[in-house]
Amino acid sequence: MLQRRHLSLTFLDLAPAVPENAPLMILLHGYGSNEKDLIQLSPMLHKGLRYISVRAPHTLDLGMFGWFPLSFTPTGITVDYTAADEARLQFISFVKDIIAEYKPAGNKVFLMGFSQGSVMSYMTAFSEPELVHGVIACSGQLPEKLVSGENPSLRKIPFLVLHGLHDDILPIAKGRASYEWLQQHVDDLTYREYPIAHQIADEGVELIHSWLEKRVQEALERE
Repeated sequence: MLQRRHLSLTFLDLAPAVPENAPLMILLHGYGSNEKDLIQLSPMLHKGLRYISVRAPHTLDLGMFGWFPLSFTPTGITVDYTAADEARLQFISFVKDIIAEYKPAGNKVFLMGFSQGSVMSYMTAFSEPELVHGVIACSGQLPEKLVSGENPSLRKIPFLVLHGLHDDILPIAKGRASYEWLQQHVDDLTYREYPIAHQIADEGVELIHSWLEKRVQEALERE
């Protein structure tokens, strides 16, 4: 596993045994974490994928990073929407450059995000669906700006949404709202709730594994 810096983003690169044109998944950690977090799940996921685990651009503290600023208030989390949109554009540029460099299957990527990383995954898929094979959103929420009207390219993207019933950071209502909206806008949606807090359940990891087995094969068949 290599650590690299591409444009303005640092990332870990974990290649499969046969790296050439391998399907590629980009991992987006949550607020206050780093690129060493989600990459730990890769041995339990799909062995044929290349994993790119990205460090968010904003330093919060030693070893702690965020995609865009948040404020935690008594009434909930508030977001700097201008900064969030800048983060979206920066990440989309990164994805395009990664695709150009690695030439993954289909010239698209899978996105897997946790918490704020899920928001980034949603924003990327909603605005640039042609770059995305599929989205795994764990313990996240929909972005403030949603797609208006039907988008045929978005409708074809498979989504897997996982959320904890006892999530005290982003309550289960956030996951259910994502489910309700996606039900109306995509054709392939899997949604699961688990009796956990703000984390990924072991059963969720198993589901991600089986979900990827099918979707990666579909991506390869479309080559």
